[in-house]
Amino acid sequence: MIGGVVLDTSSLADAATGATIYTRAKIRTAVEYGIVLAIPTAALAAAWAQVPPSGYPFLALAAGLSVAVADPLDEVTARDLGLLLSAADPGPDLAAAHVVCSARRRGWPVLTSDPGPLLAIDPGIEIERLP
Repeated sequence: MIGGVVLDTSSLADAATGATIYTRAKIRTAVEYGIVLAIPTAALAAAWAQVPPSGYPFLALAAGLSVAVADPLDEVTARDLGLLLSAADPGPDLAAAHVVCSARRRGWPVLTSDPGPLLAIDPGIEIERLP
């Protein structure tokens, strides 16, 4: 089985801004060792909305990394996200739901500094927490 990690909005923003060294190091390691990075497109869109312009170059290149796989928000995923959100508490977070859906489908952990919204949707997903 191929392994990897799902990047959420917070990890994408961290890598784009260099707020910590952890995410960039994780990405370099992934490229070096062929570890797949799943990037849900809703999380990528949310990261674009959060980071300052200095982070845009990374976000523009993220899905094009040799080990990156973009998880699109297609019709099937939209249904799955809607069902996840209908059962979630306290309220809808499309990007978090897309990350959870990707992690569930792949059976991979999520790299995040903000696990709360993810765990509110699915308390059972595996989290790899950023320091």
